[in-house]
Amino acid sequence: MDNEIHTLLANIWFFIIGLMLFLYVVLDGFDLGVGILSLVARNDKHRAIMMMSLESIWDANETWLVLLGGSLFGAFPLVFAIMLQTLYIPIMVMLFALIFRGFAFEFRHHARNKAPWNQAFGVSSLLAALAQGVAFGGLISGLGVTESDDQGNVRGWFTPFAALVALGVATGYTLLGAAYLVIKTEGAIQRISIVQSYVAAALEIVLVITVVIWAARFNTYFAARWADKETGNFMNFFLILAVFAFFMLMRALQKRFEVRAFFWSVIITLASFTAVTIGYYPYMVPASISLLHAASSSKTLIFMLAGIGLLIPVMLVYSGYQYLVFRGKVQMGQHAE
Repeated sequence: MDNEIHTLLANIWFFIIGLMLFLYVVLDGFDLGVGILSLVARNDKHRAIMMMSLESIWDANETWLVLLGGSLFGAFPLVFAIMLQTLYIPIMVMLFALIFRGFAFEFRHHARNKAPWNQAFGVSSLLAALAQGVAFGGLISGLGVTESDDQGNVRGWFTPFAALVALGVATGYTLLGAAYLVIKTEGAIQRISIVQSYVAAALEIVLVITVVIWAARFNTYFAARWADKETGNFMNFFLILAVFAFFMLMRALQKRFEVRAFFWSVIITLASFTAVTIGYYPYMVPASISLLHAASSSKTLIFMLAGIGLLIPVMLVYSGYQYLVFRGKVQMGQHAE
């Protein structure tokens, strides 16, 4: 009975960690995507409007990353320790990029010459996205962890597969950012954002399929999960859903259905993330450390569950209210200095 309860708790926390990660990827992903797109903005006026669309929400979106890190430390301390050790370089690059991104966003308002800070905001957004992708790619590559050695390899993240995943994450963020700008802007910026959404979506769906095929070819456990009839059907369903969402996104962009375009870009992200997660479940570090192996004691998981059960709804309500208050278009003539 105790083992069954512990297994249930570990799976609940696996779902909660996945939910937090997904919420962070979507909410902070689109504003990182806007930062990436600001690097190719047509002029300073367009760039200023793009940044204005984030002014009231960007810092709150990063709260999910803080909550994710704290929850991972409490629920799966072994995974947290291994990641902090083996992924030290990409994690530090991500953190410094996010910090410098905040500096650039705030300082540009007071600078006479805004161009350097605009560029700094875009570059740091791109670095943060790539670092997150490298870290995720390194994690699902296994980080060099084995059953006899759970210390991992500090260079385990430095692989061509991790680089491919990093490109996929940056492209996914760009897609979310472009779809967000379709909602928040009008005129020339919206038309450009629609074109960028087309390009990013096409590239993203190709990268997702490539990542899954690569993982199946070089990871025997992932390949076995995909070949299994029951598990494989679930994976195929979500991959098909990602492709379906891609075509629905194309239709929404063509018809100028603004909110639907963002919705389908989120579905592409969700379906891709879920398919990969199913392929590696129940491992936290494929294929050596399972969630049962990494989970804290049942008492710790229950104690944390009581707190997080109150915190997540509050954060969701706050985020929803925030977007409700600051809904609407950013006008071309507003704050375009």
